[in-house]
Amino acid sequence: MADEVRVEEVKHRLKRKLLAKMITGKTRRIHITGAAGAGVTTLGHGLADALAIPHHDTDDYYWRPTNPPYREARAVRDRLRLMKMFLDQPDWVLSGSFDSWGDPITPLFDLVVFLYTGTNVRLKRLRARETERFGAEAAAPGGWWHEEMENFIEWVSHYDDGSREGRTLARHHAWLATVPCPVLHLKGTRPLPDLIKEISAAIERGAASS
Repeated sequence: MADEVRVEEVKHRLKRKLLAKMITGKTRRIHITGAAGAGVTTLGHGLADALAIPHHDTDDYYWRPTNPPYREARAVRDRLRLMKMFLDQPDWVLSGSFDSWGDPITPLFDLVVFLYTGTNVRLKRLRARETERFGAEAAAPGGWWHEEMENFIEWVSHYDDGSREGRTLARHHAWLATVPCPVLHLKGTRPLPDLIKEISAAIERGAASS
């Protein structure tokens, strides 16, 4: 409850500060990235809400809608075509991750936020998320989602050591070194209002220096 009150306080202050900036023509295009379970999507939602701008997530464009989900990836050209509908707008928050398929988007970013959260915390969050999303029975041993969930969590558990294909800490750091905008490194275990406040301060610093 205390965190919710603090988020509302931060949102109120930000909206007053940013109202005057809305007519300057400056963009606020923020990308938040990190490992699965780091809190990237939660922070994306919270920041976009605080700034009163749209939030998008790469998963919504990467995957075709299927039941069960996460079965069919869209072709790169289709992902970018769908994302084009919001990329031309001046203000948005984009959470998630992409490899080289997102290269055409990278020059649009005004700020990239890298959210790091330790493995144990991430895995605990992911188990809770999958259980809430698909139900306790489906996620429990013998449930229809259990094996797939466990395979996903096993893959995610190797993000830091880089011993699996796909998204890893080393690949993220390598990509962050190439982006042409400021990069803010934050800890995903910090309270959400504190993270929003620090990112918002970075946005304001960027606006003041441009």
